[in-house]
Amino acid sequence: VQLQASGGGLVQAGGSLRLSCAASGRTFKLANMGWFRQAPGKEREFVAAITLTGRSRYYADSVKGRSTISREDDKNTVYLQMNSLKPEDTAIYYCGLGESGVQSQNRLRAEAAYRTWGQGTQVTVSS
Repeated sequence: VQLQASGGGLVQAGGSLRLSCAASGRTFKLANMGWFRQAPGKEREFVAAITLTGRSRYYADSVKGRSTISREDDKNTVYLQMNSLKPEDTAIYYCGLGESGVQSQNRLRAEAAYRTWGQGTQVTVSS
């Protein structure tokens, strides 16, 4: 399985972006999916996750209320809609394809729950 992330760019504070992550292979429909980000000089951190059924979605406190994760299984794609962007959202955003089956919220917030990563897409928010 390979993941291809896209949709990043340069945007002014208060603007919006929609990130996409397209997966090859047939395992996408069986996998939980997540978005993480890594800012310069910082460790990679959890942003959002969606379960394989799409029924449950989890967000980091820093993006909750401003972001929406969604998935389209017929397109093997997961999205991250980000609104009201702030300069502190500047980072490289990575999508991860996770384990199949039911996973706890705590598990889905951890990098260890994801076995395949995309190459990342840069998001830069100017003030």
